[in-house]
Amino acid sequence: MPVLPPLLDRAEVARRLRLVFPEGTPERDKCVRDAAAATVAAFLYIGAVAGSDIWLNPVHVVRLGDTRMLFNADPAARADYARAPRATGERWYQDNSREQVRDEVIRQGLIPNGAVIERPGVPTTSSKPRYALAAPFAALFDPALQGEALIAAAKHWADVTLNPMALARIVSLRGSIDRDGADILVRFPNGETRLLAPGPSSRIAQAVVEQFAPRFLTDPVVLWLSESAAKVAARDEGWIKRLRLRITPDRTLPDIILLDRGHRADGADLMLVFVEVVATDGPVTEQRARAFLDIAAEGGFDPSRVACITAFLDRDRAEVKKALPSLAWGGHIWFASEPERLVRLLPAPGRLSGMA
Repeated sequence: MPVLPPLLDRAEVARRLRLVFPEGTPERDKCVRDAAAATVAAFLYIGAVAGSDIWLNPVHVVRLGDTRMLFNADPAARADYARAPRATGERWYQDNSREQVRDEVIRQGLIPNGAVIERPGVPTTSSKPRYALAAPFAALFDPALQGEALIAAAKHWADVTLNPMALARIVSLRGSIDRDGADILVRFPNGETRLLAPGPSSRIAQAVVEQFAPRFLTDPVVLWLSESAAKVAARDEGWIKRLRLRITPDRTLPDIILLDRGHRADGADLMLVFVEVVATDGPVTEQRARAFLDIAAEGGFDPSRVACITAFLDRDRAEVKKALPSLAWGGHIWFASEPERLVRLLPAPGRLSGMA
């Protein structure tokens, strides 16, 4: 009989999953939800770890429960359950939850992130058990691994396993979260600085000014920056008057207004950029986009020289899913965790073109 890994209860597995898969991990929700904790607990219970030649079927997950985990944790009972998964007492899920475990947790979450391997040579249509935990991932659930040692091991696993883009997102978000509770210093393109109140909205605003603007604008100027508490953090009166823009409290205003001065002496490539910062709610909707275009039109800006941006912290967060149905066509989406990329909501793209 193979040596089985020591067990953790489902709650501790869930806690460790949130540590192992930090904010920014691709498909993080599928890796840290309750079903993911139940799935990893089932892998450990039957000993389905790479090299053991024991493999998991989603039915092992849905027929497991606290009764079996607590009162049938001896090696013989675990081996018997691996061979023939039968429910005992309270179970976590019903059999019709197998698709969620297989398709969402395992195939879309754990396999792409390097936590689970598939048994070679098993056809996709086969009902044979086919999944096992990658050994380095399974080692993170050793009860003897605690405290700083666990944190260091989880970070090492991520550094070795996750792809570079995922790691960049994690590092970006980790830095943002680490600054919670402290005032946020924003450095403007002209070298001036402003302090913003702590919070996720200010973190995103900082990223828009310091990362988005220099990446996507030729010669950026911050015309307007407001905080969530209706407080104006910055207002460039000189440029606002020069452009004949009417920016008053009675109007629908964004969180940030940027000017791209371009490089032409005649000003023909000036562009106004309206940015909504979304930490919880408030994206650029069709109604808000029209209000921003009205402000720009008063300054003589044609719609072709106006851009509307909705800025989020990361594309895997709940506020993105919430905002997506209401986003205005023709606008852009930008994520602070992936600052070099920009999403365009094309209203009339024409024929489909290639990815190049």
